[in-house]
Amino acid sequence: MGLSNFSFGNNITWVYFFSGQGSDERIFEKINLNSNFQIVHVNYPIPKKGATMAEYAREISQQIDTSQKYIFIGVSLGGMICSELADFLTPENIIVISSAKCRKELPFRYRFQKSVPLNKITPKKLIKIGAQALQPIVEPDRSKNKDVFKSMLKNKDAKYYKRTVNMIINWDREKINSKIIHIHGTNDHTIPIRNVQVNFIIDKGSHMMTLTRGEEINNLIQSILTKGIQN
Repeated sequence: MGLSNFSFGNNITWVYFFSGQGSDERIFEKINLNSNFQIVHVNYPIPKKGATMAEYAREISQQIDTSQKYIFIGVSLGGMICSELADFLTPENIIVISSAKCRKELPFRYRFQKSVPLNKITPKKLIKIGAQALQPIVEPDRSKNKDVFKSMLKNKDAKYYKRTVNMIINWDREKINSKIIHIHGTNDHTIPIRNVQVNFIIDKGSHMMTLTRGEEINNLIQSILTKGIQN
């Protein structure tokens, strides 16, 4: 079945974009899908205290219209949420970018803190300040869109930061859903590629590449979705 068959009425496929922990819908501003797709940006409420990734995904799932054909595309934290959603929802495609699909793909610093939970005693405002201070150091590629990345971080609530950090540190997912297609960059310092099973590698791509290498990522997504629909 070709793309042309998805052009009208109820045959349009809905694409749900899941941004990262420190980003918002602007991370996808260079992703331009054709008229066969209707884009929806998923909103992230402040997680309930002590919420797990799986519980948070259940809450977010209320934003998904399962009566239509739909696709998930998630960046960083968004990809982790997509991994949880795949346990009980059946999207046509799942694409995760600069993310982890299970606990073993997280970097050591997150896994370590589950045993030594320094995050629990760190004030929420300090966690946000730390994220703002460390991002340009850990991911220097963000300098290409400095003002956008700075604004996205600043707009996040400090309580949101603390609780999403807790969710990631305590993420207990072991199984990787075989339907997920993973795109990752070789210069991702936030989630190093050495930890990750990858389908598509972006040479010198950073954790920010959905925006900083947007045209390249866009072309790859279009190719994946076209192939998936034709199947």
